[in-house]
Amino acid sequence: MAIISSKPNPNGDEPYKLINETPDEPSLVVPNKSKRRQSKPKAAKAGSENVEIQKSLDLLQAEATPEEKLADKLAKTSTEANNNSDINIRPKNLEDYIGQKDLKELLHIAIAAAKSRSSALDHLLLYGPPGLGKTSLALIIAQEMGVQCKITSAPALERPRDVAGLLVSLQQGDILFIDEIHRLPNVTEEILYPAMEDYRLDITIGKGQGARIRSVQLNKFTLIGATTRIGALSSPLRDRFGFVQHFRFYEQDELTQIVSRSAKILATPIDDDGAIAIALRSRGTPRIANRLLKRVRDYAEVKAKGEQITGAIAESALELFNVDPKGLDWIDRKLLTVLIENFHGGPAGLDTLAAATGEDAHTIEEVYEPYLLQIGYINRTPRGRVATAAAWKHLGYPVQTAIAGLMD
Repeated sequence: MAIISSKPNPNGDEPYKLINETPDEPSLVVPNKSKRRQSKPKAAKAGSENVEIQKSLDLLQAEATPEEKLADKLAKTSTEANNNSDINIRPKNLEDYIGQKDLKELLHIAIAAAKSRSSALDHLLLYGPPGLGKTSLALIIAQEMGVQCKITSAPALERPRDVAGLLVSLQQGDILFIDEIHRLPNVTEEILYPAMEDYRLDITIGKGQGARIRSVQLNKFTLIGATTRIGALSSPLRDRFGFVQHFRFYEQDELTQIVSRSAKILATPIDDDGAIAIALRSRGTPRIANRLLKRVRDYAEVKAKGEQITGAIAESALELFNVDPKGLDWIDRKLLTVLIENFHGGPAGLDTLAAATGEDAHTIEEVYEPYLLQIGYINRTPRGRVATAAAWKHLGYPVQTAIAGLMD
């Protein structure tokens, strides 16, 4: 006969055990209390520590708020909507990637060596002006290595748990791409130091005098950082990258190939003259070239009734969008015109130019001046900005007047 004790287990931390009084009749009895009391303190201590570590890990992967879930859903919907058009313009492998020949050769060697050792690629820092293909190259590296690539930006990593959650979720060899990495908060940046060097994540458990540090081992991963201002990175972070590579502006023939390739993907007929006309106005930047191509495509479909984009059609479309053969838009020309006509070519201070043109001084310095300096249409002097003779000539002003103005 089986007898089941109705007395509950007083501690509730160990289940009841079944023993047989007879071969066919099991009975349920309470386990020995004295043995349980002797082993409980050690087990409770280990269990408590495991619970604390698990709680810390749960905080790193805390459930998203309703606002974060909505933002993720909208971003996913937007990505899926673009998958059939714009996203396909990005090259899928190093062979399709046009330009940056030296960098491609270096990456080809590094990827082949990493794959032969079955190890993760070393951390990589890419810097240069925006729109030159840093994100595309990160996706290509992941494709070549056969791993996943998680993309984020530094301003989105406001809290330490944001970057810690990403690190914990990375699988062996995965790539974490952080755009505008120079904008990482200091606390978040310091979490990356042991993660990049030793592939570990340090977690603080408890508070005050009872605080302890526990390390969580991470899978070996590759961090790819992209920045437009490498000088804004701290030295400890910059020195932890195995590769530090600069992106240069593209040549006209490279941009022509990019325009032709993108037009083929977009099913837009274009001849060589049309591709050259767009490449000339792209400021050495593939992103601008693809953007202009789409605007010319719209013009050709409406005004030219879907005909092939020729040099004449491309020039007419770009004139309509106020983009001249040097890639200057109407704001660039306005800035130079005001500098020449109102200040006789300069020098003029930045705040004075901003007031005269109605533009923000920071916008002029960060958006418009870099390209004008690059093509030699403006100079910065201790006394202010000066328009060069090339700028006078481009806008149709007499060169003699330009030279006389510069010598005054």
